[in-house]
Amino acid sequence: MTRGARGGETDRAVAVVPAGGMGVRMGHRRPKQYLSLAGAPLLVHTVRGLLDCKGMDGVVLAVPVDRVAATRRALNRHRVAGVVEVVAGGSLRQESVWLGLQAVPTGVRWIVVHDAVRPFIGRDLVERLLAAARRWGAATCGLEVRETVKRVKGTMVESTVDRDGLWLVQTPQAFSRDLLWQGHEQARRDGFTGTDDAVLVERVGGRVAM
Repeated sequence: MTRGARGGETDRAVAVVPAGGMGVRMGHRRPKQYLSLAGAPLLVHTVRGLLDCKGMDGVVLAVPVDRVAATRRALNRHRVAGVVEVVAGGSLRQESVWLGLQAVPTGVRWIVVHDAVRPFIGRDLVERLLAAARRWGAATCGLEVRETVKRVKGTMVESTVDRDGLWLVQTPQAFSRDLLWQGHEQARRDGFTGTDDAVLVERVGGRVAM
């Protein structure tokens, strides 16, 4: 990946897209990020959506090691216009983000982490997300919980959880590169695996805006 020309260096952002999953829950032999949508793999649509966002200098895709070459060919075949780096990901999502993060060029200050199977990306959402990250150091998007939430043990309800202040977190998420790096390094030292990248940042004292 080469240095982009848009914006000042401190405002540069690169998206890291972990795409190493196998889609076991969907029951397909082909990983779900490679399933076709309107004639192109899902991840092609996701990459295009990210590259179309204001201030996005490029995308790093972390894919299964045996699909690196095929992914590069797919991007070329579908004429994806923009700076895209394809690297081998890990067996876990967190490891894929870490490997993708290492491929981001020096000088990039802001990282957007997004899932490969979420192709419908709102440009306005990403811009607002980056603005919040620039203010607080980290930001995520999500949906406020509106349904009733129950705590269940086995097949029996134990209690009803107060939903006030509860949110369902989604991607994209945006971070200061240094803060995200610190979170991943600490998680690796501790042998900790989180369900998203924001929790890694929280563990090292970072504040995450919603």
